[in-house]
Amino acid sequence: MNEQNAAALTAIATTDLAAVTRGRFVATKYLEQYAETGVGWVPANLCLNAFSAVATSNPWGSEGDLRLVPDMSARYRTNATGGVTPFDVVIGDILNLDGSPWSCCTRHILREALAQLKADMGLTVVAGFEQEFKILAADIPGDHSFSVSALRRMDPFAGRLMAALEEAGVEPDVVIAEYGQDQFEITCRPSEALRAADRAVAIREIVREVCRILGWRATFSPKTTPDTVGNGVHIHFSFLDNRGAPVTYDPQQKAGLSREAAAFCAGVLSHLPALSALTAPSVPSFYRLRPHNWSSSFIWLAERNREASLRICPTVTIGGRDPASQFNIEYRPADAIANPYLALAAIVRAGHEGGTRRLPAPQLVARDPSEMSADERVKLGLLRLPETFEDALAALQSDSPVISWFNPLLMESFLGVKRSEIQLLAGLDPAAICERYRSVY
Repeated sequence: MNEQNAAALTAIATTDLAAVTRGRFVATKYLEQYAETGVGWVPANLCLNAFSAVATSNPWGSEGDLRLVPDMSARYRTNATGGVTPFDVVIGDILNLDGSPWSCCTRHILREALAQLKADMGLTVVAGFEQEFKILAADIPGDHSFSVSALRRMDPFAGRLMAALEEAGVEPDVVIAEYGQDQFEITCRPSEALRAADRAVAIREIVREVCRILGWRATFSPKTTPDTVGNGVHIHFSFLDNRGAPVTYDPQQKAGLSREAAAFCAGVLSHLPALSALTAPSVPSFYRLRPHNWSSSFIWLAERNREASLRICPTVTIGGRDPASQFNIEYRPADAIANPYLALAAIVRAGHEGGTRRLPAPQLVARDPSEMSADERVKLGLLRLPETFEDALAALQSDSPVISWFNPLLMESFLGVKRSEIQLLAGLDPAAICERYRSVY
């Protein structure tokens, strides 16, 4: 189509339990008309699985109607992707027909979790998502990991991506040619937690758009093949108090972790087997969560160790810089098959429980548990993460507090979606399973 004949369209979008961002497109010139009442949406859309089939076990059936209403403060628009028309996505909230929040809208679920944490503990969450992905079908000879040439050989990809992200308002930070073949990582600056999850969605879609226009395909699948480097999502978080001052850092405490942050981390670790079903929610996710993959395989807190499930990140004091404003914790057993709103809401709810119960600081472990003897791990109370997605789902279902944080219909939908995916993979070997996810993420 000639550019002059192409109408500019805006997507009013939501991200579902399969972490697929879906929506309705409207003519951009009429977008303001949809700002108050949105567009029609269907409850059963929540039960679409990774392969775009509606889970047969879902609570909605063919009944019900909702509205997908754009949040005009969460609009991500750019002309820099190289497309014929602008990339233009507005993140929406799913509402009932009377305008009240739908209890299964994951954006609303995160908003509620954050509000409860602030009400009970006076903490505001600042977050950021680091996201890894691979480019398929680029057909460009390989190069050294992390090298200048590895990024430059993909030119104009990196420059175009950064320009598009900057114009869209997601405040990109660094783009990296990662360890794996044709693997990259994109980071953005930290922001208020709901906005951070919005940005995670926008970044994924803009990456896909730039690659598509270059004739390539980006995949965020956690494992593109069983024996290659996996793609993770690292969720960083820190806290501000009611005055807006950082409160994650306390130089008087071990490793600088404040009492509030330590109790939060203790809550997360105590529910981590169940949380892993929400933050790494697929069969191939657990091909990645194994020892020596720089992901996570045991439940532990460490300082600057990338095998840990929670990592205390480094701070820089060069030039007298203040550690308090930089100090943050990284949640590592996550990937892009997780809905970013639901993943972050689960982390916040777990941390909230730890804070309100005033759990003691978790033990800081210096060595990788996978390199310890079984007796050493027992003495330190170090447990293995679930080794399969089926085990993670069982841990989720047996963790009553985690289940109680969410509407029963949401949990029923999530379990239905994930069981339907497992059923569709029956009889496939790991290579075929990785191929299926690689082709849709």
